[in-house]
Amino acid sequence: SHTNLVLGASGGIGQPLSLLLKLSPLVSKLHLVDIKHTLGVAADLSHIDTATTVKGFTTENDPKALEESLTGSHIVIIPAGVPRKPGMSRDDLFTINASVVRDLVAACACFCPKALIGIISNPINSTVPIAAEVMKLSNVYDPKRIFGVTSLDLVRANTFIAEVKNLDPADVEVPVIGGHAGKTIIPVLSQTKPTGLCFSEDEVAKLTHRIQEAGTEVVKAKAGTGSATLSMAYAAARFTFSLCKALKGEPNVYEWAYVASNVVDCVSHFSSKLLLNRIRGPDCHTSYFPSHCFQGVLLAIDTHFTVQTN
Repeated sequence: SHTNLVLGASGGIGQPLSLLLKLSPLVSKLHLVDIKHTLGVAADLSHIDTATTVKGFTTENDPKALEESLTGSHIVIIPAGVPRKPGMSRDDLFTINASVVRDLVAACACFCPKALIGIISNPINSTVPIAAEVMKLSNVYDPKRIFGVTSLDLVRANTFIAEVKNLDPADVEVPVIGGHAGKTIIPVLSQTKPTGLCFSEDEVAKLTHRIQEAGTEVVKAKAGTGSATLSMAYAAARFTFSLCKALKGEPNVYEWAYVASNVVDCVSHFSSKLLLNRIRGPDCHTSYFPSHCFQGVLLAIDTHFTVQTN
């Protein structure tokens, strides 16, 4: 059996994510961790009649809570941090969330260095490289065990294109590469499945813009009450289930994530398709960049370097 752990389980993403994990037969043990309120969330979820066992840990007054919860964990998902508010970009979150991710990943380095770590906390373009550097400082860095969870970009792309083309979203698969902020989010519409779909220049422009700005769309719609919590929880759960399947030895498990990568020269991290393998961790799947979308890739690189530098 494998232990799944959610760091930030009492928050807007953490609670619905924890619910979805509790409902899945792929998750046998679920540890919920946050500064406060986690015991109540865990008690509530534990009443659901599924086989997944749930235990809550509160770090506010318990210095041993992180160690106890992390020790032996196989998958750690981190939605901790502050959400976006109207007028904020993902980069505006950097000052707070970077230190949150730094400290939590440092704890992972101490107590579960072999765990697969999925980072949701924005800006992912920066928090994932920070996590990598923290693991390097502890001499436990494995680039195949740290993921920036970009699944929501693909979920949104599938949904929006299905709406435009009057298709079932379950039948649509859109590659989304690059990063996880603004113009670094690059939907490769020419490679959309089912094959044979045609997009006018106007459709390409509008779909690309909507996919890139979908997070802002939700923040504005919620009018200061939150960000994309429910859809993010769904996307993160889907990604976590893929990690669970890979750990259980299921073959040919593919996912998309922002990881250490050599797919594009001069960029340390990039979002692309991965083959998850039980023994070796994630292997970068061969990525395909048609010539007509290479300009977008270069734009993602430029923006990425700006985020990294700042």
